[in-house]
Amino acid sequence: MSDDPSRSGRTPLIAGWREWAALPQIDIGWIKVKLDTGARSSALHAFDLEELPGDRVRFSVHPWQDTDADQATLECDIHDRRVVRSSSGHTEERFVVQTEIVLLGRTVLAETTLSNRDQMGFRMLVGREALRQGFLVDPARSFVGGRAPRDVRRRNRGRA
Repeated sequence: MSDDPSRSGRTPLIAGWREWAALPQIDIGWIKVKLDTGARSSALHAFDLEELPGDRVRFSVHPWQDTDADQATLECDIHDRRVVRSSSGHTEERFVVQTEIVLLGRTVLAETTLSNRDQMGFRMLVGREALRQGFLVDPARSFVGGRAPRDVRRRNRGRA
């Protein structure tokens, strides 16, 4: 597989280093994400992880930083389990799920690890495996796709 998004047959979209995205499978209409070309897979803040029979996992998500507003709970198939090294050098085994991400109006399927990102600035990282499905990241830009609607930002002011 090529790293060049233009070879996928899609015109690459230029994205900023941070954007607003949606996770329709988890009924999350808005989540602020960091586009991280240094990370292979994507990562989502998840807690109360519970492995279920049939190789499934149940977990909860707080899409807004510093608040439990709009909590979502999801059950889905476990796609994989991986040992992941964080930017601080800490390693942990994480569940990997596949989820759709809508970014700049384009929907991509992403392998997404589940981990507690409570202390991180973004509830989700979008890694290069998802980005190579038609995105180029301009690190000098932010919110190229626009911001969440004003009422969403106002409702979560100081929390997102």
